Amino acid sequence: MLAGIRNVKRVGHDEEVPLTDHLEELRNRVIISLVALAVGFILCFWQHELIIEFLNRPLPASVPEPIVLNVAEPFMIALKVSIAGAVILTLPVLIYQLYAYVMPAFDPDHDRSTWPYLTAASMLFLVGLAFGYFLMLPAATNFLVNFDAELYNRQVQAGDYYGFAVWILIGCGLIFQLPTGVFLLSTAGLMTPQWMRKNRRYAIFVMAVVSAALPGGDPLSMLIALAALLVLWEVSIFISAFVQKRRGELEEHEGEGLEPVEDV
Repeated sequence: MLAGIRNVKRVGHDEEVPLTDHLEELRNRVIISLVALAVGFILCFWQHELIIEFLNRPLPASVPEPIVLNVAEPFMIALKVSIAGAVILTLPVLIYQLYAYVMPAFDPDHDRSTWPYLTAASMLFLVGLAFGYFLMLPAATNFLVNFDAELYNRQVQAGDYYGFAVWILIGCGLIFQLPTGVFLLSTAGLMTPQWMRKNRRYAIFVMAVVSAALPGGDPLSMLIALAALLVLWEVSIFISAFVQKRRGELEEHEGEGLEPVEDV
């Protein structure tokens, strides 16, 4: 399987190639991504106990360790947290493969922006993970575990909690990709800072819905997520304006390079 991906043929901007070449490039990039995920999964499964201990730390001190209710649950939990860890660990590879496949169609200068984009996307995802781990997850678990605490014998089921924690972390990592998504759309000419400013009210409504849809659902974590999204939206407007300015400069330089056509 790996023999056919030693040299991934990259399709350049405005380069006309047969459909089979596009499919071959897509196949190779999918294989590379799957191999990276497999390696990441093996590493995470090897250290899955460390990952589980890491996820246990945001639980309130008053709550005992999560419990399991059937014999297969510990193994299934190890698989699930290892898969999630593999996605996070190999994210730079996945982002690069997607970016390298899609962007040549939109940006003739994409080679120069590949590594800055990859670095920014990876760093933003890590910032989102940290935001989720240190703010969102503790806020959600404290609120939910202590809600009507006097009425219940509080025990946390392991499978439910780890799924809950993983989705909060990945969800926060994804919402912090908003600036990179705006960068891609602006580079493709599909989004402008003027449009973003004009539709800010609608964007706030959508961001509120997204905040409510994140795991947890408690008011505090929703407000924290919404505040983060509002800041990211404003940052994204500046990014879109920068891309628009750069596109205008490139088009101006291209126009200056054209020879004037003489009247007949």
